[in-house]
Amino acid sequence: MDESTDLIKDAFDTKTWNEIHTTDSWRVFKIISELVEGYEKLSRIGPSVAIFGSARTHFNSKYYKLAEEIAFDLVQKGYGVITGGGPGIMEAANKGAKRGNGKSIGINIDLPFEQKPNQFIDRDKLITFDHFFVRKVMFMKYAQGFIVLPGGFGTFDELFEAITLIQTKKIGRFPIVLVGEEYWSGLLDWIQEVMLNEEHNIRSEDLHLFRLVDTAEEAVAYIDQFYSRYLLSPNF
Repeated sequence: MDESTDLIKDAFDTKTWNEIHTTDSWRVFKIISELVEGYEKLSRIGPSVAIFGSARTHFNSKYYKLAEEIAFDLVQKGYGVITGGGPGIMEAANKGAKRGNGKSIGINIDLPFEQKPNQFIDRDKLITFDHFFVRKVMFMKYAQGFIVLPGGFGTFDELFEAITLIQTKKIGRFPIVLVGEEYWSGLLDWIQEVMLNEEHNIRSEDLHLFRLVDTAEEAVAYIDQFYSRYLLSPNF
């Protein structure tokens, strides 16, 4: 019997009120402790941009090199770089920030596979969480922009949560940049043709909540241009 089957069976096992109460109570305390640790550490990092993408991207990939270049350029502009702390695109971004002598922050998640902290995170700027949603709270609260390279379900989760929160005005707008026209154009075509034009599930102005680019220069320039409209710079 595999682990996923065990998890399903465990979810349906009858538990006593005491077991439920005790487990849930301690889980709440764990969540609170993660939030407090995150707030205390990340409140001191200063203006930073989060870079997202696949943990499975090989170091020879063009997207790995692109993520490293973007991070390097960002720290030259005065921004810190926040990633999910793992391998692949995250490693590349932390590597670029480190090479540029900028702040290299890792918000890691404890997983049974593929997610160990990469070596390019500043030692005092690594946090590891057990809960995905707490981790996402930290990204939303402490990143002044999202730059999203090709990734899987986790990357899409982070991207669409940010778009949804901005669309519903639960948070203030910040720049969201998708990097890689070859990777993203099919999805964006579907969003426009099906989600907008056929089903009318979004408004046309929602398509302006993000920007698609193809180069590091375009990605960093969009972040800078967004904040220059408000006369803000990375020391805000």
